Amino acid sequence: MKLRRWLLLGLLVLVIGAFFAFDLGRFLSFTYLKEQQAALQVMVAAHWLTAAGVYFLLYVAVTAFSLPGAAVMTLAGGAVFGLLGGTLLVSFASTLGATLAFLISRFVLREAISRRFGARLAAIDRGIAKDGAFYLFTLRLVPVFPFFVINLLMGLTALRTATFWWVSQVGMLPGTLVYVNAGTQLARLDSAAGILSPALLFAFALLGVFPLLAKKGVTLMQSRKALRAFTKPRRFDRNLIVIGAGSAGLVSAYIAAAVKAKVTLIEKHKMGGDCLNTGCVPSKALLRSAKFVSHVRRAQEFGMRSAAVDFDFAQVMERVQQVVQRIEPHDSVARYTELGVEVLEGAAKITSPYSVEVNGRTLTTRRIIIAAGAAPLVPPIPGLQEVGYLTSDTLWDLRARPKRLVVLGGGSIGSELAQAFARLGCTVTQVEMEDRLLPREDPEIAALVLERFRAEGIDVHLAHKAKAARRQVDHKILVCEHAGQDVEFACDEILVAVGRAANVKGYGLEELGVELSERHTVAVNPFLQTNYPTIFACGDVAGPYQFTHTAAHQAWYAAANALFGSPFKRFKVDYSVIPWATFTEPEVATVGLNERAAKQRGIPYQVTTYGIDDLDRAIADSEAHGLVKILTVPGKDKILGATIVGEHAGDLIAEFVLAMRWKLGLNKILSTIHIYPTLAEANKYAAGAWRRANTSPRTLAWLERFHTWRRGSVRAEPPSARSQRRTA
Repeated sequence: MKLRRWLLLGLLVLVIGAFFAFDLGRFLSFTYLKEQQAALQVMVAAHWLTAAGVYFLLYVAVTAFSLPGAAVMTLAGGAVFGLLGGTLLVSFASTLGATLAFLISRFVLREAISRRFGARLAAIDRGIAKDGAFYLFTLRLVPVFPFFVINLLMGLTALRTATFWWVSQVGMLPGTLVYVNAGTQLARLDSAAGILSPALLFAFALLGVFPLLAKKGVTLMQSRKALRAFTKPRRFDRNLIVIGAGSAGLVSAYIAAAVKAKVTLIEKHKMGGDCLNTGCVPSKALLRSAKFVSHVRRAQEFGMRSAAVDFDFAQVMERVQQVVQRIEPHDSVARYTELGVEVLEGAAKITSPYSVEVNGRTLTTRRIIIAAGAAPLVPPIPGLQEVGYLTSDTLWDLRARPKRLVVLGGGSIGSELAQAFARLGCTVTQVEMEDRLLPREDPEIAALVLERFRAEGIDVHLAHKAKAARRQVDHKILVCEHAGQDVEFACDEILVAVGRAANVKGYGLEELGVELSERHTVAVNPFLQTNYPTIFACGDVAGPYQFTHTAAHQAWYAAANALFGSPFKRFKVDYSVIPWATFTEPEVATVGLNERAAKQRGIPYQVTTYGIDDLDRAIADSEAHGLVKILTVPGKDKILGATIVGEHAGDLIAEFVLAMRWKLGLNKILSTIHIYPTLAEANKYAAGAWRRANTSPRTLAWLERFHTWRRGSVRAEPPSARSQRRTA
């Protein structure tokens, strides 16, 4: 295979080299065509079939080898074979030649491109598999893009050869007709530029608009097909109904009300959703109390002879609820009603793509947004239901501190809660199925968190898979499998924190036939539409990220597309720069790619690391631990991703989020003034480390010579004299 590939590549080089070496292009020029027009017409009249065959083969060869001159040959086809004959010959010859160029590109180049840019090519292939025919058709209709470039690039993708052939045949026909027709008027043209007359340019402009109209038509037909079984109301009660009042739902309703749409927000449980009531807010309140306790225990690090703290666990949990209650007004029914949102409390059920039932009423609406959120995932472990367990939803009812707590799960939620309860006096055992904590992060990042956990007395067991639970007289036992052996952990409570599952049942999705993804979330397209074009989904129920800030980000796109996407512009949701943080101590914050993700996608990268133990403010705060780790394009300052481990990492990552969002490189961060002494200086020093690593030794050597020259000639002195001078 490799030999044949090299032989074909050699043939290509030979043909193209000969074409230019012998100036064969002069025979495919407009001037030569004008000079030979009469002779060619006489020859065609005498031997039409032979001339047509030679012309056809020559056209195929020029197109297959991507040689210049196809445009002039198209004009020639019209000039000597007429409109009908020229169009037939050029249409089939150009398609055959283009398909050969497509296959040559695939055979010679695709394997090498795939090895180097595997992940990117795979993403392109997924898009081609879905919309490749339409993309190719669009490119064929717009002659601004050189057809030989299209042939070669499409050959690098996974587009089927048959699809390439028939789409090219149909897509190039209108342009071929225009050019051949121009060729029939060859005698009136003074130069090839004449083809770009205002009339022809207008025709090409119409060709460019056609694919947009075609795509709109296809979208319209798909919508009508999906909605065919339902009767569309002649009048709607509302512009938008939002199901779920968590982060995604609240933002969707807020945006709709802000643009004066009539919007109804339906929530069956509590306003604010998981984030306010059982997630972000209560967990961070608990972490803050636990952190205070840990600081008291570290009193000697801060120069104190001793310090003590006396606390009541129930009082700590009551403080958590007080924090929730203080924030509740931000997400309350009263606030959103004042903003212009109709808020209904009750269980919603989608009864059609145009209607929702709640509290015995049926409401009609032009669009529906599903923002039903997610719930803790509880694996089917034998005996777990019988012995009882806690989740991140139910643990907030605790008022008696469990003496022994087993935390099942080593992700963000499990790790945050394990550390918090350990600091509040529980004996904590953390069990993780993977071979490290925080599986999303790079190994050395997770190792820093593991080191702190064990230093604080958390008993962490990695590569342990839970397989059963049972109850003894006065305690519970979680049975795990490790290295083929059963290991038992005794405890008072089991906290299950292995992830969250989208809420997709109980409100009409099954009956209506709303499609689900492989991850068992509501399946949506890039515009956040479900298989019903009037129903959208965003937030945890849709994924792919289960972060409050991502849910709010998606909500903007869902609301804008639901309210204005038809008949106006639709917006594809942008996932290019998604940050996240784990609020353990040390905190871990990441945006973009880390090494683990870059390796999985086959993306080349350069790593720059700065240790925060060297940072003045961190030393002053007795928090001199952690690091800043940046991935960049090799040899360039373009940021692919960043991870920060250390105090306030979740705050410090914002600078890299901003830089990546607006395409600012590390040189821009390095040239930005950072207040001294602050933890934020770590970002600048990391950028400086990148600069030093990417400064050429040759450049530094030339700079040294330059500065030596600037100081003037220096008389050489023996080494002994220099040594005596340094001693003095």
